[in-house]
Amino acid sequence: MNRRGHVEEKLRSAGCREARRGQWTCPAHPDHDPSLSVDDGEDDRVLLHCHAGCTIDEIMVAAGIEQGDISPPLRERATVQPPRNHEQRRTDDRCTPPRNGPSTAQHPPDCTLESYATAKRLPLDFLANLGVREVPYDGGRALRIPYLDEAGEEVSIRFRQRVAKLPGGDGRFKWRSGSKAIPYGLWRVNLAQATDAIVLVEGESDCHVLWLHGIPALGIPGANNWKPEFADTLDGIGTIFAVRETDAAGSKFIASLIATPAIRDRLRIVALDTKDVSDLHLRDPDRFEQDFATALDRSTVAIEEERIQAESGADAQRKSAWESCAELAASPQILERMVARLRNMGAVGEERAAKLIYLALTSRVLPRPVSVVVKGPSSAGKSWTTDNVLRFFPASAYYALSGMSERFLVYDPEPLSHRMIVVSKAAGLVGDFATYLVRTLLSEGRLIYGTVTKNDEGEIEGRRIEKPGPTGVILTTTQIKLHPENETRLFSVPVDDTAEQTQRVLFSIADGSSDDGDDLAEWHSLQDWIALGESRVVVPFARTLAGLIDPVAVRLRRDFGALLALIRTHALLHRASRETTAVGVIATVEDYAIVRELIADLIAEAAQVGVAPAVRATVEIAGKLIAAGTAELSITVIAKALEIDKSSASRRVRDAIEAGYLANREDKKGKPARIVAADTMPAHRDLLPDPEALRGCEPLQEPVQHSTPRNGAGNGSGCSVAVGSEGLETPPTDDSTMEL
Repeated sequence: MNRRGHVEEKLRSAGCREARRGQWTCPAHPDHDPSLSVDDGEDDRVLLHCHAGCTIDEIMVAAGIEQGDISPPLRERATVQPPRNHEQRRTDDRCTPPRNGPSTAQHPPDCTLESYATAKRLPLDFLANLGVREVPYDGGRALRIPYLDEAGEEVSIRFRQRVAKLPGGDGRFKWRSGSKAIPYGLWRVNLAQATDAIVLVEGESDCHVLWLHGIPALGIPGANNWKPEFADTLDGIGTIFAVRETDAAGSKFIASLIATPAIRDRLRIVALDTKDVSDLHLRDPDRFEQDFATALDRSTVAIEEERIQAESGADAQRKSAWESCAELAASPQILERMVARLRNMGAVGEERAAKLIYLALTSRVLPRPVSVVVKGPSSAGKSWTTDNVLRFFPASAYYALSGMSERFLVYDPEPLSHRMIVVSKAAGLVGDFATYLVRTLLSEGRLIYGTVTKNDEGEIEGRRIEKPGPTGVILTTTQIKLHPENETRLFSVPVDDTAEQTQRVLFSIADGSSDDGDDLAEWHSLQDWIALGESRVVVPFARTLAGLIDPVAVRLRRDFGALLALIRTHALLHRASRETTAVGVIATVEDYAIVRELIADLIAEAAQVGVAPAVRATVEIAGKLIAAGTAELSITVIAKALEIDKSSASRRVRDAIEAGYLANREDKKGKPARIVAADTMPAHRDLLPDPEALRGCEPLQEPVQHSTPRNGAGNGSGCSVAVGSEGLETPPTDDSTMEL
């Protein structure tokens, strides 16, 4: 009998069947479709190749074939070896290590069943009963570890090539070609279901230890190999213990488990005082069960672990942010520093608009952010100011768009919670439905949208989409008024359209800017520090302030809430220099004074007890021209008298007509306007009280104790402050009157 016939006889004895000449079922895996090729090679060799990926070593072990059965002794071979054919080359290549891994040529496999059992202090017969066996592999010896499914069928094979890691790499494990990574021990999950608990570990050796001690366990072959679908195998198990190993991979493994919703509520994290389960066993096998039970008792629920991790990460981020912005955060006039920096970047005027945009963006951390719309004629600098103020903020603070379709906010996956939507032109809100969505987002602090979709079976079913907030908006527009219901939810901030401002802009362009605005890292860190720290703010004089405002208009119900929000925002911006108590940061009258200077006239105008300076100047000029004998005025005449361009004059006139101070007798479109006087303008009236009227309403303070925390973060201010509560007027816990 020739060599090939001898090999085929051994295959037949091993239960293999020949489907056709040279094609056999493989003995190394469950083979229903014959996949083993047996061919004659040169030098009287027999070539074996499994198309399912089994190695020659596996085939030989399974069929009892010796090396001498497939090739003649070395002395009988030709001196010059013939090139390997394609099939043999492909089989050999499967045994080579990864390109970036340790070289098996320098470190051939050396893991025997005895060496592994000795190193792990495990019985040989116990390992054999698990199907672990020693095989010849890649010029050495390795452990063949079968991965079985729930039914006990072999689906994957993993080889352990060495007991310890190689220098400069791992090199311990390799999958058989065609194998896929699945949990190790699936056939034993029914034992865990009986006890209603299971332990998740990394790798096979920890499983071997736990199984030896009668503890149900499942091994994930590597920290990176957990997949959410593995959770399906754990259905019906009440408690899932996951062992955290002490290296970075161990933390990543736990994080991936916590991120799996199907098991998060049943997951408990186990921390050992050694690297892993195997090390705990090696320390004292007789005490292992007691020590491991103690570790299980001390395990923490995953949700708590997630919170601890989040707080730890936030603390590190807050510390880093504080170290980058400490000097800026301690400044008593941060808004003035921002405007000065903006001026170096080429800004001229528009300081109020810049400050209000900055405060609005900072207010994103509050339960109800403040929204603004910057209004003015085309080319007046609205977008330039807005875009450059945005540069002082990290990208996470806002979501900038040029425009959006009607349902974009519903379907867009971008998170909106504690962010500002910035639309460069209000006209970019296409359609009434888009403005409705924005209005809903501002009023309710979230979007809940119901729609219908087709399921996999083609049936129509309902779908609920929820976008959590809170969210604010910043718009720019050339319009006089927005949608009436949106107009009352935003502060309208005008830009300067005077000839003097235009002249200043021309000089600025001629001079050029000295600052390109590229280095704004400390400003970004300031915002990160604010967002990561205490965001509750107490306005101790809130009720007194409410009592001093004349309730002349219903709109004040919203504007007063926005006023308080801006006061809180200014206090948060200066948190490093404000007192902080257990209930939050304490706002001061100085915070109110600065906000009052920015918006007092805007609140008066919105309540119709004040008139914008630009409108007042326009109406007064019109009155003088009419008194001089011109019965009806054109826009051109008014523009010339004001020394501004016609488009700016047209905006002012439309604003005055909207307020009822002027009227247009021309009712035909396309005809020149015929402007006449209408109602008398009211005298200017301040609705917001003088700051001095609030001085006695601040909390009485005990002596302040300053101390610098070790990490420079602490309560976020760099100091510890004790503030007495005597005299503290507690404001409402929310801004329900704001109705935003």
